Amino acid sequence: MLYTRLLVFLAVARHLSFTKASRQLCISQPAITKHIAALESYYNVSLFDRKGSSISLSAAGELLLSHARKIKKDFTELDFAMHLLNQNYTGSIRVGASTTIAQYVLPKPLAAFCEHYTGLEISLVNDNSDNIQKALLNHEIDVGLVENATRSVDLDYEPFLDDELVIVASGLAHIDKEIDLESFKRMPLILREYGSGTLEVIESVLNEHNIKLGDLNVRMHMGSTEAIKLFLQNSSCLGIVSIYSIARELIDRSLKIIDLENITFRRKFSFVTNRGAHLDYIDKFTDFVKENIAL
Repeated sequence: MLYTRLLVFLAVARHLSFTKASRQLCISQPAITKHIAALESYYNVSLFDRKGSSISLSAAGELLLSHARKIKKDFTELDFAMHLLNQNYTGSIRVGASTTIAQYVLPKPLAAFCEHYTGLEISLVNDNSDNIQKALLNHEIDVGLVENATRSVDLDYEPFLDDELVIVASGLAHIDKEIDLESFKRMPLILREYGSGTLEVIESVLNEHNIKLGDLNVRMHMGSTEAIKLFLQNSSCLGIVSIYSIARELIDRSLKIIDLENITFRRKFSFVTNRGAHLDYIDKFTDFVKENIAL
């Protein structure tokens, strides 16, 4: 019962809302309140500071939160290890992936993983790289797959795949297959949104050549690669997207690659976990993805 109450506390602490915790756990709000009250009575402390309709963690709540996270982590690994004695893979893995990886890289190995480990429940969050790392630090996911170059000192990174960002245009556009830098600066350009790993890598490479985003003719920032691709097919603009995202468009010639003289945009996709959080079931997931990524 104490472990159940700790899980309820973790949900309330995550959302700072009894109502949202109730929705997450699919139990009534009075039951949530009862569990929190029981914990507060057991430890003779107030776990939350209440101001009107809002709540925040008290000092005692912060202390319990740090220990409850460790307890949940240890219990999850224990449960996995005990079932593994009978070759019974069970449990849940919360995965977060950047938009490009979630849409174009992960689906095939993820589907194979679900077919192989039928007892493991997988949930996938799709967001930009910055938000995936924030979700990991907030313990909202167990493992992330990101594409940006920025590194947090509280997270561990393991590169698993090389990627190239390529300049693309409509297959009908009258643009040379290779352009020089001055021509590139003048051409209208569609880029991903701020916070995306794609835009961060583009900025980093351009900075190496003493070029700022402000030097380019950026017409629009868009929140997904799919939106950029569809826009480009109906415009005279250029875009910069992952090579993995345009396999179909290169075959049907709705998009074409434009080389930029002397500049390439390369990056690595990486697994990211909380520092020191190397759990067996997470390692199984990352190893499986690495083995199946190119199959």
